[in-house]
Amino acid sequence: MREQKGIFKNIDWVMVSLYLVLVIMGWINIYAAVYNDEYNSIMDITQSYGKQLIWIGTAFVLGLVVLITDTKFFTAFAYVIYGSTILLLLAVLITGKEISGSKSWFEIGSFAFQPAEFAKFSTSLAIARYLSGLNINVNDLKTKLIPLAIIGLPAVLILLQNDAGSALVYAAFVLVLYRQGLSGNLLVVGMFTAILFLMALLFNPYIILAIIVAIGALLFFFIRKNRKNVLKLTGLVLLASAFTVSVEYSFKNFIEPHQKSRINVLLGKQIDLKGAGYNVNQSKIAIGSGGFFGKGFLKGTQTKYNFVPEQSTDFIFCTVGEEWGFLGVTVVIGLFMALFIRIVKMAERQRSDFSRIYGYGVASILFFHFVVNIGMTIGLLPVIGIPLPFFSYGGSSLWAFTILLFIFIKQDSYRLQLL
Repeated sequence: MREQKGIFKNIDWVMVSLYLVLVIMGWINIYAAVYNDEYNSIMDITQSYGKQLIWIGTAFVLGLVVLITDTKFFTAFAYVIYGSTILLLLAVLITGKEISGSKSWFEIGSFAFQPAEFAKFSTSLAIARYLSGLNINVNDLKTKLIPLAIIGLPAVLILLQNDAGSALVYAAFVLVLYRQGLSGNLLVVGMFTAILFLMALLFNPYIILAIIVAIGALLFFFIRKNRKNVLKLTGLVLLASAFTVSVEYSFKNFIEPHQKSRINVLLGKQIDLKGAGYNVNQSKIAIGSGGFFGKGFLKGTQTKYNFVPEQSTDFIFCTVGEEWGFLGVTVVIGLFMALFIRIVKMAERQRSDFSRIYGYGVASILFFHFVVNIGMTIGLLPVIGIPLPFFSYGGSSLWAFTILLFIFIKQDSYRLQLL
């Protein structure tokens, strides 16, 4: 009883308040996105906003369940929870229902459940459990490979479901590894790889190959007397060349046609305002038309006349821009930034390595979703179909984000009881 009283006493109410405000604002914008004069009851469960109220109510129950659960449960059963979600990801490949081109859902009557959303917090638990072990050095080869395997397994299974957007979220865990001491050189390599990837898509790959070889030859002139560096340079040139060729080959042979179109539209290689570029173009029109103060609640024309597909889910942010304007967008972004800063600040004050590492996992996942979702609605990133945390319509995502966050709130509330 003493522990439970202490838990509620030490809850970070700033974090809980930010969560509640974001969830409520999300529901208001879902209501605006699907509002119709024929349906005006907020409890109408035939409409998205009615269903979302149910998801919100059950999410609050889940958050409460997490808070009254013994803190040691999440540490002791981290691998069990992770293994369970891996089994669910395998099962959905066999028995799952295909929705919007992705075989990612279990369907029970009118209820649809997406395991990929829950794999995010289970992976965070598993990573935290492993990296918080004794004598762990993140720069050892073994310590690099095991976390990469923990991260990579669910990402690959989700990719097999044809859900590339959710699979990409797992790249965010590199921030957790970096906080734990992973060499910054790997981040530099990652940035270089991303630049090379974009160049391979934008320009003729043979021109890129010629540039790589030319740069390699120039560097060889300066380091030719150092055999070790020459070998490293040769290896880098070969890897960069192979990567460039593989990007073009993969883009032509493995990327779905609609995904190719989205990437080409984003890169400016293709203009298709009625096809692949339609969603983003309409989203930008909606956000831009809001001006500084917005058109007002339920007065968005892009929203009312359904010009933007998926407006209550992936493109919920354009509802904010149209009806609440620049001012509303600034408030929403400010709330999310306050949330991220609070999570990092809380992570740094943890006395437990497990809690700190898990906290950074929470921050990384939420931040990735935030950046990519808003980036795709304003045309800065390709449309990959991931929700805006606590805002987008959907039970699986809201439940998973709630559990993800409240496990950390629970861990933080217990920190003062640790010596």
